[in-house]
Amino acid sequence: MANFSKSTVPQFSVDVYQNEFLPEGGRDVSAIVTVTSTGGGTSGLSGPAADGAAGVVIMVDCSGSMDYPATKMRGAREATAAAVDTLRDGTSFAIVAGTHTAREIYPGQGRLAVADARTRAEARESLRRLSAGGGTAIGTWLRLADRLLSSADLTIRHGILLTDGRNEHESPEELRAALDACAGRFTCDARGVGTDWEVKEVTGIASALLGTADIVADPAALAGDFTSMMEHAMGKGVADVALRLWTPVGVEIAFVKQVAPTVGDLSGRRTEAGPRAGDYPTGSWGDESRDYHVSVRVPQAAVGREMLAARVSLIAPDPLGGDPRTLSQGLVRAVWTDDLAMSTSINPQVAHYTGQAELADVIQQGLDARKSGDHDGATAKLGRAVQLAAASGNADTAKLLSKVVDVVDAATGTVRLKAKVAEADEMTLETRSTKTVRVKR
Repeated sequence: MANFSKSTVPQFSVDVYQNEFLPEGGRDVSAIVTVTSTGGGTSGLSGPAADGAAGVVIMVDCSGSMDYPATKMRGAREATAAAVDTLRDGTSFAIVAGTHTAREIYPGQGRLAVADARTRAEARESLRRLSAGGGTAIGTWLRLADRLLSSADLTIRHGILLTDGRNEHESPEELRAALDACAGRFTCDARGVGTDWEVKEVTGIASALLGTADIVADPAALAGDFTSMMEHAMGKGVADVALRLWTPVGVEIAFVKQVAPTVGDLSGRRTEAGPRAGDYPTGSWGDESRDYHVSVRVPQAAVGREMLAARVSLIAPDPLGGDPRTLSQGLVRAVWTDDLAMSTSINPQVAHYTGQAELADVIQQGLDARKSGDHDGATAKLGRAVQLAAASGNADTAKLLSKVVDVVDAATGTVRLKAKVAEADEMTLETRSTKTVRVKR
């Protein structure tokens, strides 16, 4: 069991940004909840990973398409070797070859290896056995990763999944069942290499397992990306952190969303946690900060009244098996006023992230319209995306949009669809559409 001393575990803080003032009869309350953890060991050798309580399974697509071109399989081997080299001593790990079945490449026999100089060398040697052939059934890879990660007493459980093609050898229902079975048991970063994979499949895997998703169009870039992912995984200090939302009688929850560093709706992932309380999963944490948008509907009240609209807490399991720990908490308030200026003012953080969530939506809608041949609809939606990206200072998304549309006037969202768009550029925009920029405090 890891040593959860104060020097190795992140310390959490919760800050709430909102305009608490409502007009008479007003009911809708929105708040941005910023959660920050510090001291988790991302820059040192502290944390569960250093104490041997972290486990990582690397799942490498070995279907037949990985041989076309041959640089994909070569890049996958090099990337996996780079990730193995990044493992801290004491970290448990395994390598899985994924086709229409899942096969343990290292260490085998349904177990995990413990990282040290010898096992890292053995793992690198085992990568010679990665060869392309067969189909793709990602659900089987995830289920094997789950079994392997469950074979040891671990605090942090993480997967890295690489695929180059569509999940053609199992049904969407089978993949969904595997994701449902693995959700909450380990987190997983997913990567698509090349341009023959399905964006919604890869982003869906990452979303369900609270990881990141991205495209690596050039196989030569895989090693750098895998190294970065593994470094991030090694920096995690606390697993299974939940955002607990308690609301008084009469308060309805409209939604709970993560809005930075990416947009993700957590509303449907609530688990009950006692009277009028529910937990929303956030996964594992190291040194980092994330923003969440909480929207609730309160009962009507007269001018001069005020109430607690919600209490937001960060909850984590007790490493010694006791009751869950409250890491930090913040309050969402509602105050009714007849001051028009106060009640109509929009909090800057709420306004910013409302725009960022819309940006992610209109990019997806625009790309879907483009694929279906609805050029007018695509132009309107992607034009709105350009306008929102410019207004919020989201330069990275604006740059990606400029590869799909010609921007006539960013401020008004006036654009023209490009006649020809590289497939990698379109897939990159779709994959990264949920990435947001932080609001300037």
